[in-house]
Amino acid sequence: MLGAAAHADALKGAPAPFDRGGVKIALVNYLSEGDFFQAYEAGAQKQARALGVDLRIYEGRQDAAQQRDQIQQAINLGVAAIIVNHGLPESLKDVVQQALDKGIKVVAFDVNLANPRIAQIEQSDHDLASLLLAQAVKDNGKSFSAGYVYVAGFAPLDRRDEVWQAFKHDNPGVQEKARWGTVDNPIAQSVANQAAAAYRAHPEIRVVFAPYDEFARGANLAAGEANLADKVRIYSADISTADIEAIRAPNSAWVATAATNPAVVGAVSVRAAALEVAGQPPARHIVVRPTLVTRDDLVKNDIRTVADLGAKFPAFRASDAATAPWIPAAQ
Repeated sequence: MLGAAAHADALKGAPAPFDRGGVKIALVNYLSEGDFFQAYEAGAQKQARALGVDLRIYEGRQDAAQQRDQIQQAINLGVAAIIVNHGLPESLKDVVQQALDKGIKVVAFDVNLANPRIAQIEQSDHDLASLLLAQAVKDNGKSFSAGYVYVAGFAPLDRRDEVWQAFKHDNPGVQEKARWGTVDNPIAQSVANQAAAAYRAHPEIRVVFAPYDEFARGANLAAGEANLADKVRIYSADISTADIEAIRAPNSAWVATAATNPAVVGAVSVRAAALEVAGQPPARHIVVRPTLVTRDDLVKNDIRTVADLGAKFPAFRASDAATAPWIPAAQ
C-alpha cells in the first residue's frame, strides 16, 4: 500500500468534510502493470494532493483474492471512499456492498459492479473502438484478414468487443483468422509469445485489433521479431510516452491508437469520489472521451511524449467530467 498524501489538509471554501481535512480515500487497483496504470495513478495522486486528500493506493497485481483483501483493508482503515480500478465483478460485488453498508462511498473505473449506488467511470470504450476500426477501414479497406487480442471478463475490453463483433457483422469482408490474449505477467511478453504463434499459423493476417496498449506492445514485438512490419498493421487503445516511441519507431507495425489521457482519468476518478464524500454525487455514468492518434499525427506534429500530445491535442489534456467550483485543478 502506498500513500499519496502524507497529511489530509483542510481545503478552504470546500464543503464538509474537506473543509476540516483528514479525508482518506483508497484507490484499489486490479491491473497495475504498464504505463497506462502508472500514469493513471500519477493523475489520481496529483488530484488528491490538490484536494488535500490522503490517498491510499493498493496494488492488486491481477490477483482477484488480493484485491478483495485490499478492499477489506480499506474498509477497516475507515476511509471515506474507495475507488475500484478494474477487477472481476463476481469477486468484488459482495465486499463492495460491505463498504457501502458501512457508509463508505464507492466509485468504479472500468469495472461494472452493477450497483446503482456506484458511479461508473469509463473511457467511452465504444467510441474508442469505433475510432480505431474506422481508421483500420481507411487504411486497409473493408476486406482484410484480422487477428484479435482479447480477454473476456474485463468491462472495458468487453465493451470494445461489442464494437468489434458489430463491425465484423457489418463488414463481412473482414475475417477474424486468429484470437489470442492473456493478462499473465509480464503481459506484453506473454501476448508476444501468443502473437508469434498466431502469425506463424495465419500468415494471411494483415490487421491486428489489440485494444489495450500492453496487448499492442506484445503484438508489435512479435511482428518485429518475425519481420512482418511491412505486412501487418496494429491498432490499439491507450497511450503513453513509451507507446508513442514504439509507434514512431522505424519499421513499427503499430500504426494507430485511440486513447484518453490516463492521468486525466485518474484525476476524474478522485474527483468523483470526492463529490460522493461531499454529498454532491456525480452522474452515475461518467465518460471521458477518447482521441484518435495515428503515426502520421505523431510524426507531422513532432509529438514524442504524452506532454507533447496534450500540447498539440487540447481534448487530450483535460476533462470537465466530475468537476465542481470548489475542486482545485490537479497540479
